Amino acid sequence: MTFEIHNASKAFKDLNVLQDFSMEMEDHKIICIVGPSGAGKTTLLNIMSGVIKPDAGSLSGFADKTVSYLFQEPRLLPWKTVDQNIEFVLKDKMSKNDYHRLVDQYVDMVGLADFRHYYPRQLSGGMKQRVAIARAFAYPADLLLMDEPFDGLDPQLKRSLINAFFCLWQLEKRSVFFVTHDMREALLLGDKIIVLTDRPARIKGHIQNPIPYWDRHSENVEFQRIENQLNELVINPTC
Repeated sequence: MTFEIHNASKAFKDLNVLQDFSMEMEDHKIICIVGPSGAGKTTLLNIMSGVIKPDAGSLSGFADKTVSYLFQEPRLLPWKTVDQNIEFVLKDKMSKNDYHRLVDQYVDMVGLADFRHYYPRQLSGGMKQRVAIARAFAYPADLLLMDEPFDGLDPQLKRSLINAFFCLWQLEKRSVFFVTHDMREALLLGDKIIVLTDRPARIKGHIQNPIPYWDRHSENVEFQRIENQLNELVINPTC
């Protein structure tokens, strides 16, 4: 199965964000969308989720799909504990026994078993984002849309959160669309990396990343080759 966007256009008053934009994406893959700030990456996610409609064009493969969102900010409920923040999105989706089991599983996998009864104010920024990652995966969605959730974090924390994310994705390989302006994030996560032009956004090019996740590091010669290829694609001007 594929997800497709056909000749989509979107403008906000005089600001033309997307124009005749088309792309095709495979199911059960992590697709990274790289582009400069203001290029329409978030608008693209909002169109995929159905939050906004394109002014023109069409989508296929997205109908009747449930969506989970992971934002740059954790967006936790401050009056609920770690467990309760995850339970909150599950209570209407399954039995109490099932969602308690699922919460236990995901809290353990993101390394927060000892903090499950803590409130957000008692957690570090990285721990809050771990809760947000666990909550996004716990929700029984077909699509996971990620809007720069690792932006602004120090490199060590970022890699730790990316590892936690990938461990959860391995458990259940959902379709993921991840937007970022950080090429290294895209290389670490993406099975396919799509590079956008500045707005109005269109696809400048794309790169397949066949390297297994655990071999994606700077000492790997193939990783270096793909990184150089991506750098050239991003830096070279559009004709």
